Amino acid sequence: MALSRKKWNTIIILASILMISVLTVIERNSQQTPMQTQALFDKSAPLSQLQYGEFWLQKRQSGWQCSERVLNCLEWANAWEQVHISALADKPETSGEPIELVIQVEDLIDAQLWIMFSEQGLLKSPAGNWYQIPPSLRESLKPIIRAQAN
Repeated sequence: MALSRKKWNTIIILASILMISVLTVIERNSQQTPMQTQALFDKSAPLSQLQYGEFWLQKRQSGWQCSERVLNCLEWANAWEQVHISALADKPETSGEPIELVIQVEDLIDAQLWIMFSEQGLLKSPAGNWYQIPPSLRESLKPIIRAQAN
């Protein structure tokens, strides 16, 4: 027995609603950070300066300031201020070019040199401990750079 056009339309509409519902649930769950993460910076030790390769950001009384070529200074600074990480028990396999991060925390005299593998979301602390950044937070930790005119 063949289905009528009206029944096919009803099936297509119901399937579309189901698909949109599933995608909405997946999107909501992927935006939340896992429960086992912890903030890298907090109120007792807030971020005051960051050197990300050749680009930098610095907190001043007037607010955040960045390298001239960084287009998303405020968003980039907020992403780093609110970044969460998960501690890893073992040294992970790394690939790609590492980025040196020089991090200055308020009230500390010495800056800390961290190593970041941005594609994998891995951070290596100065003490040699490894941390992972949740996938939903990784992209916002990269500055948006203005193209140079030749």
